Amino acid sequence: MAKLIEIRDLSKVYERGRQKVEVLHSINLDVEQGDFLALMGPSGSGKTTLLNLIGGLDQPTGGSISVGGQRIDQLSAGALAKWRSAKVGFVFQFYNLMPMLSAQRNVELPLLLTKLSGAERKKRASIALQLVGLADRAAHKPTELSGGQQQRVSIARAIVSDPTLLVCDEPTGDLDRQSAEEVLALLRALNRDHGKTILMVTHDPKAAGYANNTLHLDKGTLVEQAAVA
Repeated sequence: MAKLIEIRDLSKVYERGRQKVEVLHSINLDVEQGDFLALMGPSGSGKTTLLNLIGGLDQPTGGSISVGGQRIDQLSAGALAKWRSAKVGFVFQFYNLMPMLSAQRNVELPLLLTKLSGAERKKRASIALQLVGLADRAAHKPTELSGGQQQRVSIARAIVSDPTLLVCDEPTGDLDRQSAEEVLALLRALNRDHGKTILMVTHDPKAAGYANNTLHLDKGTLVEQAAVA
């Protein structure tokens, strides 16, 4: 399969006063189109930093990141924001839903940045909710939904623009085991049935088992990449 992500000699350094902290160093990684990759490692290993760099939420200190053949590390802040809104869907541990809006309206939010008509936005949001199994909850507000249902709404919001890449940071970290398994099964279905490339940070080995491959980071260094049977 074609490579979607190519990372070469990636480093990230944060400055805290006069102190420099190297969070990532010398990362080299290829991710194929259609892969489902879990990122694991101890706290402070650089997992979320790497995810944020690939998703265009942050810029590297050194090295290069290409996604779909485009060097996103060379984009201006405005161009990066435009790329991110078109190419990447984000799913976080906490659902970040607007409490006063219905599930339908929450899912529509990314489409407000497009030139789509109101009718087309509603249609696409309805399709996304149907994909995550919540077509019958479209009118419900977040407080009227369970944690697992809220996370599925956030996944619908992440996929409504048909992004190239889904980045998920501890998507099951705030869920009970049954809800977590439902969300993970949904992510796996989006990968297998709809060809979505997914990068997922997780501390949970069971969650990582839903991925095709697992990447291990330790102290900012890539230490292992192993296929999951």
